[in-house]
Amino acid sequence: MVSFITWKNFVKNKMGTTDRNKANSLSKQVGEKAQRKLRAIHNDKRSVWSGLGMFGIVGWSVAVPTLLGAALGMWLDKKYAESFSWTLSCLILGLFAGCLIAWHWITKEHKEMNQNNDEKDG
Repeated sequence: MVSFITWKNFVKNKMGTTDRNKANSLSKQVGEKAQRKLRAIHNDKRSVWSGLGMFGIVGWSVAVPTLLGAALGMWLDKKYAESFSWTLSCLILGLFAGCLIAWHWITKEHKEMNQNNDEKDG
């Protein structure tokens, strides 16, 4: 016990206030990261199947609008023939819409996960 008190007094006398602030800041960051990792290990309820489900949802959110765009384009090609392909145009629009939907969904899930982590931290 005496050696710890001696060391503490030595460190207190030798370190400047900015050095102590940096050391405290670093130790806080390390502690927070360690707590986050431990929480992730113990509280991770997600399984491989939930990860595969996420891939499936993203895939379907891209595939369905793309196929609907292609179907709409084929119908437009039959009804209103033009010098360009309605099928290709609508397919590209459907793909773009599907990618936007998937991006929106992933962003929403990411925010939700971060919000849950922040609530656990606080």
